[in-house]
Amino acid sequence: MKARIHVYLKPGVLDPQGAAVAGALKNMGFDEVTAARQGKLIELDLDGSDTAAAEARVDEMCKRLLANPVIESYAVEIE
Repeated sequence: MKARIHVYLKPGVLDPQGAAVAGALKNMGFDEVTAARQGKLIELDLDGSDTAAAEARVDEMCKRLLANPVIESYAVEIE
């Protein structure tokens, strides 16, 4: 089983990396870009076949280590 965790900054949290990406794209001629937000993708390989249990465990992992709940949100996908 595979888990994908998308971690991204909450709205209102400054994102200097995203601003740098947006600025660089505009400088390269991609004028349609008005803003960018940077996040991260974490992929985990998991043992077991119980999707609900896996989702609960991954949620616990996110709360304890993989995401900073003060400034970040996350979304979990289990395959």
